[in-house]
Amino acid sequence: MPVFDGGLYALPPGVDFAQEFVAGFLQRMQGQAPDLIARTTIYANSGRTLTAMKEAFDRHGPLLLPRMRVVTDLGAGNALRRGALAAPLARRLELAHLIDQLLKRRPDLAAGHSVPALAHSLADLMTEMQTEARGPEALEAIDTGDHARHWQNALAFLRIAAEFHLTGDISDRAARQRAEAEDAVTAWAEGRELPDAPIIVAGSTGSHGATRMFMQAVAALPQGAVVLPGFDWDQPQPIWDGLERAEDHPQARYAPLIAAAGAPRRWSDVAAPAPERNALVSLALRPAPVTDQWIAEGPALAPLIPATEGLTLIEADQPGAEAEAIALIMRKAAEDRQPITLIAADSGLIRRVNAALDRWHLRPDDSAGRPLPLTAPGLFLRQIAGLFGQPLTIDRLLILLKHPLTCTGSGLIASRDARLQARELELQLRARGPAFPDGDALRDWASKGNETRKLWADWVAGILDSLKPLEVDQGRKSILWRIQAVRRFAETLAAGPEGNPEASQLWQKKAGQLALACIDHLEANADSGPALGPGDFAMLLLDELQQLTDRTETNYHPLLKIRGPREARIAGDETLILSGLNEGGWPRALSPDPWLSRQMRAQAGLTSPERLIGLAAHDFQQAIGAKRVFLTRAKRDAEAETIPSRWLNRLVNLMAGLPDRDGPAALANMRERGRHWLDLAGQLSRPRAPVPAATRPAPIPPAPAFGELPVTDISLLIRDPYAVYAKRVLGLRPLNPLRPQPDAALRGQTLHSIVERLLKSRPSATTPPQALRDEFLRITTEVLAEQVPWPSARVFWQARMAGIADRIVADELARLAEGSPQIVEERGAVSVAGLDFRLTAKPDRIDLLHDGRAMIYDYKSGKPPSDSQIASFDKQLVLEAAMVRRGGFHSLGPIDVAGIRYIQLGGDGATSDREFSSLLEGQNWDGFVRLITGYLQGQMGFTAMRAPEKVSYAGDFEHLARFGEWSLADMPDPQKVGDHG
Repeated sequence: MPVFDGGLYALPPGVDFAQEFVAGFLQRMQGQAPDLIARTTIYANSGRTLTAMKEAFDRHGPLLLPRMRVVTDLGAGNALRRGALAAPLARRLELAHLIDQLLKRRPDLAAGHSVPALAHSLADLMTEMQTEARGPEALEAIDTGDHARHWQNALAFLRIAAEFHLTGDISDRAARQRAEAEDAVTAWAEGRELPDAPIIVAGSTGSHGATRMFMQAVAALPQGAVVLPGFDWDQPQPIWDGLERAEDHPQARYAPLIAAAGAPRRWSDVAAPAPERNALVSLALRPAPVTDQWIAEGPALAPLIPATEGLTLIEADQPGAEAEAIALIMRKAAEDRQPITLIAADSGLIRRVNAALDRWHLRPDDSAGRPLPLTAPGLFLRQIAGLFGQPLTIDRLLILLKHPLTCTGSGLIASRDARLQARELELQLRARGPAFPDGDALRDWASKGNETRKLWADWVAGILDSLKPLEVDQGRKSILWRIQAVRRFAETLAAGPEGNPEASQLWQKKAGQLALACIDHLEANADSGPALGPGDFAMLLLDELQQLTDRTETNYHPLLKIRGPREARIAGDETLILSGLNEGGWPRALSPDPWLSRQMRAQAGLTSPERLIGLAAHDFQQAIGAKRVFLTRAKRDAEAETIPSRWLNRLVNLMAGLPDRDGPAALANMRERGRHWLDLAGQLSRPRAPVPAATRPAPIPPAPAFGELPVTDISLLIRDPYAVYAKRVLGLRPLNPLRPQPDAALRGQTLHSIVERLLKSRPSATTPPQALRDEFLRITTEVLAEQVPWPSARVFWQARMAGIADRIVADELARLAEGSPQIVEERGAVSVAGLDFRLTAKPDRIDLLHDGRAMIYDYKSGKPPSDSQIASFDKQLVLEAAMVRRGGFHSLGPIDVAGIRYIQLGGDGATSDREFSSLLEGQNWDGFVRLITGYLQGQMGFTAMRAPEKVSYAGDFEHLARFGEWSLADMPDPQKVGDHG
């Protein structure tokens, strides 16, 4: 007597599908011959389900196992009859070749798209056509008369690609699966090759045409069975009758199966964990329009307070709070020794949850593992691939030199010593550059160090020398050349000075072995693809790395699991967390198809994009049927308010509209239970005891605070004394950025260098204006080439200097007619009577006039200060005048000052006089002495942001002063710091 009599079977939402399937299978096998189980073949929907089934069999003790396969592998091993399968990468690269030829002729067809990305999407389309048995002729049914020209061009190319890809030998896995399914259907229908033992398809929804065809054929066998997961027993027949048209419905994939094989029977007597909740969810997810169904059937639902007793709704303000609440729920489960599973589609949220759990040293079992691009070898290869075709910046260099795989194969220098050298190099490059390091810069730095530095820096310099020609690599090269170049640089960096790549850690451990396999696979199939530019190749490499995952993590908590939505049917735990329930999160936003519009897909007989929404909805329906479920979402993300997931939105709206069934009260209870966890998360993020806000600092260090101060710091001492304290007393300096930019500071330094070099060429009042102008522009070009490595900035600044050259030259000749430059960027100092202190200065320029007096100049790349600003804050030139009168510059001696002027190296290049007199100079000097005496003798503290020029002022040390805990309206809090004896 057959164990099965064909047809469909099903299990309800919320049950552990793998566990209950195995239990029902073994129950049916009771009393049968012992070898029948071993002769039975089970096709599961995925490898994960297959693994869960094997674990379920193990829990039933020793027994013969059935033959277990993955349904998508149907026909994959039939190489003797149909030949070997082609590598998917090779097939994608062949399509990339076609696309490349198309774009050479019509580059406008793929604006903003890379060849690898287009090839990947085209390969997905070809795979779908194969599984749905749509050949090249299906594209002929598409009418593009009403479509834009773009779609017409795309279709013309698609017909060529389909003819190439979909005809000939069946070498693709999807085509082979379809062919095997068709062969089985034909043979079994004719009574040939009938299996002599049961065949079961379990866990699949039949979402793909080939799988659905095979399931229908198995259901028609006398000893066949198809077991559907998460079947909605509460849905009435009228809904089933029209369900094929509702692609986004969770049960839509079952409609054609039921039409062909009849309604399913229960696989076992197991009851759903929450049958009343399943009925509520079934009604909430009905196909649109649903309002009339809600009104008609809602009052017949069971009371909703007990039906939703196991539901908790967490609506956090932002993703961080959502992750904290989830982590607390999982921590509580671990503490109570209860298994729990987080279902998450958002990798960013998963990382947040893992980070929050790490606070308690809890590491959940994440079935997704770690994507290879995020492992150490994957990141290493991606960074190297990104070097080609652009100048090497400081940050890119240091990322490689500080990478944990770098210099792990050298016997001359340990990896820790290499990273120490990289740290020292970072400080050097931050402080002195160059912005684009090269081998000569490394050798120059190495010449000032010890032998270890010389060894390491010479090795790095050699790598930079070999990289230099590749900075201009914007052309197209073969994939083989590019992948070999990446491998060569990776192994050289990993080996270290005179090291061995095989002795390094580059290809070690599971992640390294996967990365090596990926590189080897690319090399083996490189000839199938077109030549690529550096950007397209980097994307191809990333795409291939993303196909692999490192799942070797074993130090995880046995009760805490993280699973993807597709694994909801085999989650198995009584408690689930359904997270990220926002539109664009779960369900994911649909990706646009660059090849076929929605109407064109329908005409070609392909599935609607909403099919993916329906599959995600089925995952949600299965998961929410568990005994205890937490539904979580964030009301905002980093950019804007979020929209609740359509399924959650429907559930909430249905409950809110059923007061007779206590829907609003049940919904309020769900939210109240969620607020409990949000409150706990809020308490966790707050300190146990109140932390008083910092006061506005005004530190008083031991006297004297410092022995000298440059005149350029006096305005800072007036406006933000705390910044002077941080610089001159604490000796702090902000680090320069890792990626320097042509900013205002560099522009000022460069323009100063230009005029300094011009003055050192010794022009005179009799120099012809045109000659002086030509020399000025020549020097500008020369200095910009030396100091500004950004071509666009050089061109822009050169143009600005050319625009003011006539004014600069005319004013310079007038200045030379009044006197001659005596001091150009020379240091001077003056001691202050009664204090162990010197005021120092390095003036831009001081001219000795023909009448024996001095004229002080300052170059400004921006707007010069006004007289009122000089009177209150900007004391630089007035104090330099006081230093000249007091003999602070040896080449001048003590002489009178005629005035102060600003030369603008921007704008219109004007020279501006400012108010000056001996009386003004004396008053400013006396005020300076009183000011500096107060600070040096500890009479007042160095107040933070005492008089900022603007409310939006942001200094280098405001974080150190803890600005934000106090405001500019707060009084300073003078406090002695350090050892005052």
